[in-house]
Amino acid sequence: LCSQERSVRLRRWYELMVENRDGLARIITAENGKPLKEAQGEILYSASFLEWFAEEARRVYGDVIPASAKDRRILVLKQPVGVAAIITPWNFPSAMITRKVGAALAAGCTVVVKPAEDTPLSALALGELANQAGIPAGVYNVVPCSRQQTPVVGEVLCTDPLVAKISFTGSTATGKILLKHAAGTVKRVSMELGGHAPFIVFDSADVDRAVAGALASKYRNSGQTCVCTNRFLVQKGIHDKFVEKFAKAIETELHVGSGFDAKTTQGPLINEKAVEKVERHINDAVSQGASIVTGGKRHSLGKNFFEPTLLSNVTTKMLCTQEETFGPLAPVIKFETEAEAIAIANAADVGLAGYFYSQDPAQIWRVAEQLEVGMVGINEGIVSSVESPFGGVKQSGLGREGSKYGIDEYLEIKYVCFGGL
Repeated sequence: LCSQERSVRLRRWYELMVENRDGLARIITAENGKPLKEAQGEILYSASFLEWFAEEARRVYGDVIPASAKDRRILVLKQPVGVAAIITPWNFPSAMITRKVGAALAAGCTVVVKPAEDTPLSALALGELANQAGIPAGVYNVVPCSRQQTPVVGEVLCTDPLVAKISFTGSTATGKILLKHAAGTVKRVSMELGGHAPFIVFDSADVDRAVAGALASKYRNSGQTCVCTNRFLVQKGIHDKFVEKFAKAIETELHVGSGFDAKTTQGPLINEKAVEKVERHINDAVSQGASIVTGGKRHSLGKNFFEPTLLSNVTTKMLCTQEETFGPLAPVIKFETEAEAIAIANAADVGLAGYFYSQDPAQIWRVAEQLEVGMVGINEGIVSSVESPFGGVKQSGLGREGSKYGIDEYLEIKYVCFGGL
């Protein structure tokens, strides 16, 4: 398809997603337990990538470069890389697909989507709407598989010479395995891997605003997102006030329940293994002197439900500050100086997102530049948007998704030297 046709069909796909928002959201809630209101928000967020890249499809510009010889012209063309394998996680089973597929199709690539084994229905539902939107057969392909077959399928996608590009969102450990497989054929890769996001509250911060941001950043999808805050660092002068207000907000504003219940803000964790990791982090912290301010145990609703939990008296030696919990656990570390906070925040081999609250302009510039992350939220707990480049540094990944930069991940640059003129 030409760029105009790609644009039209992506936009139609976007319109169909919006029209079918409620049905698609219910599929997400049924698959991973996400509260229905959050799932509806994901569908709109997911659809927005198709709208965005429908517009970017017509803006894949090349260049004409002035040549050093009068009888030559130098051209730069941008061409699709080819078949792109898309491997996505269960926590955003719709948005993680469209953020990648929208860019790939806009660039002129075809895709093979391997959805998470826990959430294949969302990928298949998107495929049905793609057909209705006029996306040609064979352009959007879905390969669901069991948990047992996932490693084999992933290896095939990474090693098959017909696949030119791998785009993966998931854990750093799995990303490293895929990178090794992809190296054999030197594939283009995009990796959006694990995070360990710090959330710093300085003495100058607006405490109420910081608490609101903390609640949104930590407990969205019950803490099961790669940009969720994993470590709270609160300066000594404001620490006690922040913990008190944060605990109150958790107890009054968060409601554990079925994702289909309108009052629910916290659904179940994805499986019992996830619950066990939260328990392990809490038990380790408490054994080393941490205090449970609120929560701390499984919820009475069932084995995969866990109470939103807040810990104080946390140190950097505890597991919850060294590993990504991926659950509804908020550990708070008290610090004294800005330099100390920066050192703690950067003492990780990953760097996806980071957040901080301050009303000191000079401090805002210093901290934003020094945080070793790919995305910074300043007085904001939610940073994702279709217009913004999403991605990390260090072992949090390679490349960027969304924004005007996202389509470049699916394009090759070809230099053409036109001589004899």
